[in-house]
Amino acid sequence: MNNKEIFVGIDVSKKQLDVAILPDAKHKVYANNEEGIGQLTIFLKSLSPTLIVLEATGGFEMPCVGVMAAEGLPVVVVNPRQIRDFAKATGKLAKTDAIDAQTIARFGEAVRPEIRELKSPEMQELAALNTRRCQIIQMITAEKNRLATATKWTREDIKENLAWLKERLNGINDELNKSIRNSPVWREKDDLLQSVPGIGPVASATLLSQLPELGTLNRRQIAALVGVAPLNRDSGIMRGKRCVWGGRADIRTALYMATLVATRFNPVIAAFYRRLCNAGKAHKVALTACMHKLLTILNSMVKNRSHWSPVWLENS
Repeated sequence: MNNKEIFVGIDVSKKQLDVAILPDAKHKVYANNEEGIGQLTIFLKSLSPTLIVLEATGGFEMPCVGVMAAEGLPVVVVNPRQIRDFAKATGKLAKTDAIDAQTIARFGEAVRPEIRELKSPEMQELAALNTRRCQIIQMITAEKNRLATATKWTREDIKENLAWLKERLNGINDELNKSIRNSPVWREKDDLLQSVPGIGPVASATLLSQLPELGTLNRRQIAALVGVAPLNRDSGIMRGKRCVWGGRADIRTALYMATLVATRFNPVIAAFYRRLCNAGKAHKVALTACMHKLLTILNSMVKNRSHWSPVWLENS
């Protein structure tokens, strides 16, 4: 068994882990709890697998992934959309937990996704705080929308809830800032990022928590990862419009807002934006190109541990 490559696919649900093993087509089921994850990890270590693949399932996969990564197993978490597209491409239209696990294993065998370094517990905590901040903002927005059409019987209740949500938002912001300032590494990166005109505390916290790869990849890789790299849409003699697609939506949202500010107050981005608009580019196309350029600048700054400087940028 050790002479052949072994690929493992794990379909994760709240209560159980369905495990498919290739090329032997074995199927096992473990409980998604501390005991079950421990048994699964011991079993997988005895196999010495080439790759273990799981889908991102809203956090249910993280305890399992954390234990396996700590034990040195080659584990990777992939986007569920990739698995669904792979299943359709291979004609796997039926759906059960066992079939899903087998499809995930076959995806790992065929595609061999790159293993990336997992977030540390501190990074996961920072990401959770940032996610909670976004959730509270969404709730505030929803309550404000309700307030506009609220009757006199519900208006006061909505106002009270808004006041409480705003108080919680301030508390989350304080926790985020405290977490960043208490870490020497994050504090240095935060200072680098916020030295760029247009990047504020929210954008910086989002990049730190949701994009740990910043500064470790080249400009093409980081743009593709975030989803701001223009993709070709050509077929035969037809040349379609380039567009961005995929990537990490939360980061793109924060980067979009930062870019809007940068087009006014960042001399490099503002000049680039004006040049594109003067060349006839559509407003959204120019903004997307500015997002790409701003991300490239941030990536280079973190990689070189250099603060913002238009002079440095012109000479680099």
